[in-house]
Amino acid sequence: MLPTLEIQMAYNAEGEQRMFLNGEDVSAAIRLPEISLCASDVSALPEVRAYLMEMQRKMAREHDVIMDGRDIGTVVLPGAELKIFLTASAEARAERRMKELAAKGIEADYAEVLRDIRYRDEQDSSRAAAPLRPAEDAVTVDTTRIGFAESEALLCALIHERLGVEAKR
Repeated sequence: MLPTLEIQMAYNAEGEQRMFLNGEDVSAAIRLPEISLCASDVSALPEVRAYLMEMQRKMAREHDVIMDGRDIGTVVLPGAELKIFLTASAEARAERRMKELAAKGIEADYAEVLRDIRYRDEQDSSRAAAPLRPAEDAVTVDTTRIGFAESEALLCALIHERLGVEAKR
């Protein structure tokens, strides 16, 4: 099925990243809790990993990118100029996910969201292929106690310091 898929990333007029699957905008759908929970299982499939890894590497070859993912710095782009291992407590991430879902009009149970995050962390940390872990040369940034604006400023400062470029916001 993978070779028949057409996956594209584009930006709308507001500069928001949008993901398209066979021409359909799936940006909102891929962030739903049930899809996020399945992502760990699906991404463990070797064929899926290989397909997505090549897609991500192609994107990095063709564009200057900031890429996030649980194995970007260790497996997908081990030669990246700057690797940041962004972390936060499961509780902080659950609270953020709850706010994100509420903003989209999606009701969710905090305990369930927290359980799902912990489950995915465990799955991703213990999988045989590309387990969740920081790259040896990654800068670890814990955002548990800081908000989005502070996190953004910190990351932009790291990019400027390490790469000598201004990060676009």
